[in-house]
Amino acid sequence: MARVLNMIRPAKQFCFPNRRTWLKALHGVMIPLFIWFLIVTPSDVLPFGPAAFQAHSLLALVFVTLVLIWYADYLRRGLAGRPGPKLSPWGRRLHRALHVTLIWGLFGVALTGFLLGLTSDRLLKAGGILPFAPPLDFKAANTIIGTVHIYEYYLVAAIAAVHAGFHIWRHYVLRDNALRIMAPKRWHRML
Repeated sequence: MARVLNMIRPAKQFCFPNRRTWLKALHGVMIPLFIWFLIVTPSDVLPFGPAAFQAHSLLALVFVTLVLIWYADYLRRGLAGRPGPKLSPWGRRLHRALHVTLIWGLFGVALTGFLLGLTSDRLLKAGGILPFAPPLDFKAANTIIGTVHIYEYYLVAAIAAVHAGFHIWRHYVLRDNALRIMAPKRWHRML
């Protein structure tokens, strides 16, 4: 019997990739989506019909889901990145401030999006599938929250641009390979 048990090999257990690997993948998906929503608004896709609006809404659902996964990971384990030894004290403070502001800012955008659905006059479904808030029909609040949502997103975009500029500066001026840290390995030879 013991011989038979030794012959049976346990199945390989599934294990998640390490944190840096899945954060690279998260960045790789979120950056194009972030740019998409910066350029294309719901009013831009409405003329193309309900299917185009549905696709835009589905992309928003994917984006918000990724934002919430990133935010939950941040709350559970803190920042993944470390400032690096070549950064001066002001650079270390800026590094942390930019990362924390981006994570909280994206969460704020997701929250105001939820509040838009909550104050709407009709039930909104993310991606046409997921009803995300019961409509309370608060027109004035909906208008204010909509304005906050739009300006908040553009503010986060400005912070993301400063963030990208900071890491590009680190990579080329300090030569600390800051871009390689979050880029896939196949791109390393280009950096």
